[in-house]
Amino acid sequence: MINFPFLLLQISSTEVEGGLFDFNATLPLMALQFFALTVVLNVIFYKPIGHVLDERDEYIRNSLTSASASLLKANELTKQYEYQLAESRKKAQNIIKDAQQEAQNIVSIKIKEAQLDAEQLVAEAYNQLNIQKENALKTLETQVDVLSDKIKLKLLDN
Repeated sequence: MINFPFLLLQISSTEVEGGLFDFNATLPLMALQFFALTVVLNVIFYKPIGHVLDERDEYIRNSLTSASASLLKANELTKQYEYQLAESRKKAQNIIKDAQQEAQNIVSIKIKEAQLDAEQLVAEAYNQLNIQKENALKTLETQVDVLSDKIKLKLLDN
């Protein structure tokens, strides 16, 4: 038969040191090293990266905010410029309409003046023709009188 206490002694004496979990002085040293590594990584690596990421996040937020503000301002300016453009077009159309109307008035006035001048020229020409006609008739009368006197003298002489 197997002696049970002897077997236990033999199993405990045959245990190999440095197994999977050794609970000796190296465990607190490993924990201390892990803690030190965590602190060092946090100071050297995680905080600067976190700081850079925070700055980047803030920069993106600020950029989005300023872009939104710029977009709103651009939209307002676009609306304002469109309104001003529409007003300018209306004013330009009114100016063109007024200019066309004024030009038509000037043309009609000039046409009336030209018609009056033409009527005056026709009237003056008619008066000149009448004067020339009367002069021609007077001249003819005198010539007829002279010729009739000459005819009369010739007839009486014969």
